[in-house]
Amino acid sequence: MTKHNNEHALIIDIGKTHVKLHILNGTCESVFSKQMSNTVDTSGPFPSARVEDIWDWLCSAICEASSDYFIAKMTITTHGATAALIDNTKQGTNGLVLPVLDYEYTDTFSNSEAYQTACSPFEHTYSPSLPAGLNLGRQLFWLKQHYPDSFGKATDILMYPQYWAWRFTGARYSEITSLGCHTDLWSIENNDYSALVDTLDCRDKFPPMAPAWQSCGVILPDLANQLGLPETCEFFSGIHDSNASFLRYRLAQESTPFTVISTGTWTILMASQVELSNLDASRDMLANIDALGSPIACARFMGGREFEAICEQAGSWLGEQFGLDDIQKVIDSQVFALPDFSDGSGPFGGRKAEFIGQVDKVSGIALATLYCALMIDHQLDNLDAQGDIYIEGAFLKNPLLCALVNQLRSHQQVLLSKDATGTVLGAAYLTCWEEASSQIDTEMAAKVDVVGLTDYKAQWLQQLADHH
Repeated sequence: MTKHNNEHALIIDIGKTHVKLHILNGTCESVFSKQMSNTVDTSGPFPSARVEDIWDWLCSAICEASSDYFIAKMTITTHGATAALIDNTKQGTNGLVLPVLDYEYTDTFSNSEAYQTACSPFEHTYSPSLPAGLNLGRQLFWLKQHYPDSFGKATDILMYPQYWAWRFTGARYSEITSLGCHTDLWSIENNDYSALVDTLDCRDKFPPMAPAWQSCGVILPDLANQLGLPETCEFFSGIHDSNASFLRYRLAQESTPFTVISTGTWTILMASQVELSNLDASRDMLANIDALGSPIACARFMGGREFEAICEQAGSWLGEQFGLDDIQKVIDSQVFALPDFSDGSGPFGGRKAEFIGQVDKVSGIALATLYCALMIDHQLDNLDAQGDIYIEGAFLKNPLLCALVNQLRSHQQVLLSKDATGTVLGAAYLTCWEEASSQIDTEMAAKVDVVGLTDYKAQWLQQLADHH
């Protein structure tokens, strides 16, 4: 096959369950993609990321792609709550002084009281206490307690995207989207590292801050040669994954307020230009920081997981067919699903889940759809979100759910994303920052007129107040 000599960008996307690699052409269309399953390594002292397996797979995939495409630029996006402790004199190896801890490891929560004492208050970090190792600071606290010698040997603590940037280029940077996503390590109040970093005595281990679009320089010469990359191929620093998706809207909307609702296992609402004083840690609300350094008010619940749990408990299944009549019947029959179906997340986290009314007489999937629409609407109210609402991800496969949100938010415009790879496109802007301008491909959510929906919402909230 003749090599495509036009310049292409290579985007690495390391998610919790899959690692993906995309080659994008000059108009940001994916012309080549591969993926591998990402599983946790349980063979070491604690569960960790399979860093060497990922590296070997990436090298193999890049070799394959570079034989057909001229790759001029590369960057990366990864999940949050992950960091690598390295010895930077060990270039050419993985550099790790300890394995990259898996954030779902629950033992990191073992000394919670001492950890919470060391943390700055919520009003400084806007990072609530989260389960397992979802607060990255908790992981570092645990590692320093249990492996003090290895922790001391680390010259650098690298956020996960920047660890991979170091592997490819030798350059070391810190970046705000990964540092600022519920890590407890960054004080939004002071725009600086939090008191926890000084308690851990590791401020000097964080390399200089640079934006996500910072060029880390060219790929290391021997590596470029091995991978079939041009010696001029540049690597850009990289970004936290939900922030990559948000960046597209931020560039498209500029100064206009908006909210992005990213849906999957988690439903994460990210609202621009919302006062952080609106955030309530007890309602699963927190702040992330976008690529441009601005705080983003966020609210969450485990939408995908709760949807599935309601279907299962109400005698339905995920693929079951249902329509507007089934939604109307739930409302007319006065059947309610009351949270929490996720064991601790969301605005009613920790409340015992229950059904009110004759659940066996209605469609379980219609009930789950109504529930998730009400939860989204409730979190939008909690945020006091303004402007257009964009829905992305798994709930797009449920147009009635999106239509119910549209009816509940009649004073706002609800738009549905038509881009399947929003995270990858967001990361791609890092490779052409000076020319980056975002066009979001969307369609309007369908309009429905469910009778009694407003009253049903009021009753749902009243039930929650009465049965708290």
